Amino acid sequence: MSTDTTVSPLRQRMIEDMAARKLGRHAQRSHIHSCRRFAAFLGRSPDTATADDVRRFQLHLVESGLSICNRNRIMTGVRFLFRVTLRRHDLAAEVYHLKEPQKLPLVMSPEEAKRLLAMSGNSRCTSCWRSAMAAGCARARSFGCAPATSTARR
Repeated sequence: MSTDTTVSPLRQRMIEDMAARKLGRHAQRSHIHSCRRFAAFLGRSPDTATADDVRRFQLHLVESGLSICNRNRIMTGVRFLFRVTLRRHDLAAEVYHLKEPQKLPLVMSPEEAKRLLAMSGNSRCTSCWRSAMAAGCARARSFGCAPATSTARR
């Protein structure tokens, strides 16, 4: 990831650290972009950052409306800078990651399943739907997710 333009010593050291750890081109580009964004927020070099600066940057990312995934990606690059390149473990400890909420799968209610089966005109479609729903119920039961219903007792 070398460029023809002049590179600051800090950025060059970070690029060397990432290359030594065999990070891919995209990860390197993402980490550099994250640190550039952090430096732009600070208005000075990231090696002069304080714990309060890290906290304010994370709040800035929240207020700017970024998704949890993007905030975690940006802060991963900043954490790499602090932990590996600068060896500032006190600042790396200030970086937090958020757990992205899991989305529940859409599940049909028994009434919806009955309506779906009633709408399929021919018996071939009906039997296919019944097989698919039975397979889904069996899979859900094996993971302990399905409630006991009248179809589960059959």
